[in-house]
Amino acid sequence: MTTGAATERFPESSEPLLPTKRRWEGEDGGGDEAAFHEFNGASFPGAVFNLSTTIVGAGIMALPATMKVLGLVPGLVMIVLAAFLTDASIELLMRFSRVVGAPSYGAVMGDAFGWWGRRLLQVCVVVNNVGVMIVYMIIIGDVLSGTSSVGEHHYGVLEGWFGTHWWNGRFFVLLVTTLAVFTPLACFKRVDSLSYTSTVSVALAVVFVVITAGIAIVKLIRGQIPMPKLFPEVPDLASVWELFTAVPVLVTAYVCHYNVHPIHNELKESSQIKPIVHTSLALCSTVYITTSFFGYLLFGESTLSDVLANFDSNLGIPYSSALSDAVRVSYAVHLMLVFPMIFHALRLNLDGLLFSSARPLASDNRRFGVMTAVLLLVIFVSANFIPSIWDAFQFTGATAAVCIAFIFPAAITLRDPHSIAKKWDKILAIFMIVLAVTSNVVAVYSDAYSIFHKKSAPSQA
Repeated sequence: MTTGAATERFPESSEPLLPTKRRWEGEDGGGDEAAFHEFNGASFPGAVFNLSTTIVGAGIMALPATMKVLGLVPGLVMIVLAAFLTDASIELLMRFSRVVGAPSYGAVMGDAFGWWGRRLLQVCVVVNNVGVMIVYMIIIGDVLSGTSSVGEHHYGVLEGWFGTHWWNGRFFVLLVTTLAVFTPLACFKRVDSLSYTSTVSVALAVVFVVITAGIAIVKLIRGQIPMPKLFPEVPDLASVWELFTAVPVLVTAYVCHYNVHPIHNELKESSQIKPIVHTSLALCSTVYITTSFFGYLLFGESTLSDVLANFDSNLGIPYSSALSDAVRVSYAVHLMLVFPMIFHALRLNLDGLLFSSARPLASDNRRFGVMTAVLLLVIFVSANFIPSIWDAFQFTGATAAVCIAFIFPAAITLRDPHSIAKKWDKILAIFMIVLAVTSNVVAVYSDAYSIFHKKSAPSQA
């Protein structure tokens, strides 16, 4: 279905969360036309890097800690399973999008469940993305300024280089990062404008993985690494509940559904979206498996919820200090470059919630600027008060992320407003909902149990 047909199908109140590539050209007949006139569609590599950047964010830092909770074998199996379920949910989402010509995730939800369905999706994206970006800032603060969230201070890179000063404290470092890095990147109005920063960010993630794997292999050859825990230890019922606390982290690690439509809308060839999703998931799964395996192998039961904080100590190999700094700095820069991709979707969804009948955000510079400034301020303040990324992941993963990734696509399939779902699709949808709801309810219960019984989180074990 063409873009024109899609516009007829969805009236003004259901405007796509991101204008399609055709509508960028001359949307208001004013200044935006000149700005976007030469945009002829995003390339396959650019789309792969943008989607991969959406996926590989802060979640990778908590994955080694999930190996500590689940054990190496179940943990790696769960990473692969989460990737397959993510692929299946995106396939279901895009299939229903094609039938009605829906230009956004919100439009598909609106088609299946009406106004409230669209609004519920937007609320979940806002909650998830705010939580994820707070995690980004926490990690950047941990890396550059150190952390004491587990009772013991782990020195940051700037502290190690220059000592402890007011200007390399967490508040000032995050303030400078927000003003000098996040603000300029957050001002881009088109996803494809971020394809170059996305390429660099994926490359930096690969650098992190390669260095971590190299250190672990060297120590393994030298016999400096003990046998890792292959399966979880479950001596009592509380330990069983604790296993489920890893599920929200795994769910959060693959959430990218809110950016699939914006990337699809900007493609030169819209039929490329399926191989783009497959390529991105394969690339990110490889990065996740490698990081989880070697990160847990390297630090074992000392693995923290943010594995980057483990790199402040002597690794027991030549050039340990330089390699540790390279790992931490490369990933801190990676997160800085990932930030605008997640922020882009956050801003568009929040705008859809608050100003659903207003003109497109990209053509209203005042609204665009105010919303950007307010969101950055909220994220910055929150990152200075939330102590641990495990806490943030538990909340977003067990609530908004699981809805975006699995429950909503499955619910659309079961609703099947256009009678296109096959029997296997509905069986898969039921499986995803049952698995998602059950595991995350238990995870929330386990967290509450740990809090009330003053039991340490996995990162503090």
